[in-house]
Amino acid sequence: MLTAHDLFYRNGARATGIDRIIAESGVTKVTFYRHFPSKNLLVRAYLEYRHQRWMSWFTDALQRHGKDIRALVPALGEWFRDPQFRGCAFINTVVELAGDLPEVVEIAHRHKGDMISAIANLLPAVSNGREMAQVLGIAIDGAIVRAQFDTNPEQALSGLEQIVKALIDPR
Repeated sequence: MLTAHDLFYRNGARATGIDRIIAESGVTKVTFYRHFPSKNLLVRAYLEYRHQRWMSWFTDALQRHGKDIRALVPALGEWFRDPQFRGCAFINTVVELAGDLPEVVEIAHRHKGDMISAIANLLPAVSNGREMAQVLGIAIDGAIVRAQFDTNPEQALSGLEQIVKALIDPR
């Protein structure tokens, strides 16, 4: 699974063939197909694994950076500056495979919902907290895409920081 995760995230699910995953993982074809009879099952398993891994990192990063909404930008800055950063695995996979494998949309919705819940937990108790968290989720998705194609993530992070400031102090 780790080999498939790394290859799918780095190169995309469509561009990564099963033969390459088998070769790089060092398992036999028989063993591989016993666990994953189809590439679609492997893609779903990859996204489920990625979700657990990313959410664990995200909630830990938010805690490290202050446990409130201002923690979003430095936490995401860690990720955007990582040399392995290649954007959101869920956005990328939906773009690649939604037409052929609609289940990836479901998995991505669930992932984004959990991300929004984590963000909502950072907000003060206000009547529109979930709505604010959804707005921030959309802003984060935009920042992720921007950081993915810019050579430097600072503009994406700066824009996100301005959105966070506007939401917490709308004056």
